Order: sequence, then C-alpha cells, then structure tokens
Amino acid sequence: MAYEMKQYRLLALDLDGTLLNDRSEVSETNAEWIRHAVEAGVLVCASTGRGFQGALPIVEKLGLDSPMITVNGGEIWSKPHELHRRTTLDAGKVIRLHEVAANHPDVWFWAYSTEGLFNKEMWTDEPASKEWLKFGYYTEDVAQLKDILTEISAWDGLEISNSSLFNIEVNPQGVSKATGLMELCRLKGFEMSEVVSVGDSLNDIAAIRASGLGVAMGNAQDEVKLAANAVTGTNQEDGVAQVIRQYVLRT
Repeated sequence: MAYEMKQYRLLALDLDGTLLNDRSEVSETNAEWIRHAVEAGVLVCASTGRGFQGALPIVEKLGLDSPMITVNGGEIWSKPHELHRRTTLDAGKVIRLHEVAANHPDVWFWAYSTEGLFNKEMWTDEPASKEWLKFGYYTEDVAQLKDILTEISAWDGLEISNSSLFNIEVNPQGVSKATGLMELCRLKGFEMSEVVSVGDSLNDIAAIRASGLGVAMGNAQDEVKLAANAVTGTNQEDGVAQVIRQYVLRT
C-alpha cells in the first residue's frame, strides 16, 4: 500500500491501557497498522512505565527494532538491548518510599532496579546497594492512596505520576516520557513537532503536551483527555490503529 505521509516521523505508544487491550494483548488490527506505519518510514517507539523486561516481549512480537522508553523515561534504549541513557532514583529516597509503604500494610508496592523487579512479596535486605529506577504503590482504597500522595508530594526530587487511577508511580524529578522523547529526537534529528504520542494515564501527560500531536485513548483518565489534541477509540476498540490511519498515514 502507498500512503501520503503527514508531517509525523515518530509514533510513541504507551503499552498498558493503550496499545494493549484488557487481556494485555496487541490486537491483530493494531499490529497490522503498526506494520503499515513502519513500512511507510515511521519510527514506532514503545513508551511505557514497564521495565525493559516487561516491555521487550511486546516489542519483539511486533518485530520492532526501534528505540524504547521504559520505566517512564528512566531508561532510554536506542534499540532493544542497546541502552542509551539511564537515570536512577536515589536509594535513600527509595528507602523512605518503602517506609511509607510499610506504614500502609494493605497497600501493594513495587520498585524497579537495574537488577529487576522487587515488590511487597519479595523485597531486598540491601536497598542501599541497588540502583533504583522507579517506585510504585497500588491500592483501590482511594483514601489511602491520597494519604500517600499527600505525604510524598511534599518531598523534593521526585516526579510523581500514575499509570492507573489506583496507583502512584515515582521517578527522579525531571524524568518523564517527554524527556525521553526529547532525547530520542535529539539522537534521530527529529523535532518534537514530528512526534505523535498516545496514552491513557498521568505518566503520559507530559509527552502528550510536548508532542506535535498528543492523543488520549477513549479509556484515558479525564485529565489526559483535557491535555490532548485529540481523543481516539479505547484500547478495546483498536484506538492505536485509528490514530495511525487518521493522523499518521493518509488512508
């Protein structure tokens, strides 16, 4: 198929709640339109809060050999397995974040380190010796979540977002999917005006605002929809394929 290209050269896709449906699968329709975009010369980039090991199988299944942004921008990969830049979260802050979690025993927590994922069921005895990337909390008790958010929002040096209404995600201050995309544009010689960013949660807002076209999923949080230039279908309706057809390629 031949397409008349618009001005966009890089398509940054969040995974959970965006590219993936509610069964954590990439639909055949989304996969097909990603292939069309790649064939037309568009750089398709996974831009996710997941760690590298969690994102890699999805990228590989799509056959992508393009850059990746993982742990909300904490790691930038020039292509799979080729790390370009990593920004770590101070171990002292992780110890404090863990103490906050311990004060809320019903709340699930997790943290990404360069060695892999730690969580409530498997924490480390030596947190000071690890290189940390991101810390997270999860609970459907909104009051507890709000208490944690209020407490840690008063600290310096943290970038706080979420990837669902029931979690909090913590990165080093200044680290976001937007800063990750800006660095990729610098590497590739692109302008941010040539980027389309698609997402559904607060960890996508900075990228949606910074990109030439920011698109919120139909299932996105209201704040994300307000920040976006456009709203597409939900992750159950192949919203990513709709973005590619409508905005990235002329079909």
